[in-house]
Amino acid sequence: MKTEPLIIERVYDAPVNMVWQALTDKTQIKAWYFDVDDFKPEQGFIFHFWGEDKGVRFEHECIITEAVFERKLAHSWRYKDYPGNSLVTIDLFSEGHKTRVRLTHTGLESFPQDNPSFAKENFSKGWNYILGTSLKDYLEK
Repeated sequence: MKTEPLIIERVYDAPVNMVWQALTDKTQIKAWYFDVDDFKPEQGFIFHFWGEDKGVRFEHECIITEAVFERKLAHSWRYKDYPGNSLVTIDLFSEGHKTRVRLTHTGLESFPQDNPSFAKENFSKGWNYILGTSLKDYLEK
């Protein structure tokens, strides 16, 4: 089964270098996203973090697949102890002193479809909050 990718775009009142730092600096990531164990925007780098949905904790294991300074960051997205593997790609576009961010999440259909935590709507809700509220508030404070 193949599904359409989840695509979300936002424009931030922040220059691209500031957005890139928020996406790639471990201390900044912790302030608006998750507490990652470590992070380096380098192809092959593996990072982990924990998330929770409806009282169930999930360990995320991600591998950087592409990092282009101030332009693109891509990483796998999988859950330890669950089948499935997806890809998150974040493209950055400088628009003067603002930055447009496009997040594309593919492969969501590879996760167990009988688990509501892995429903596409759940990912949409999460990414819309993360990009539309959490990252926005962090960058534009």
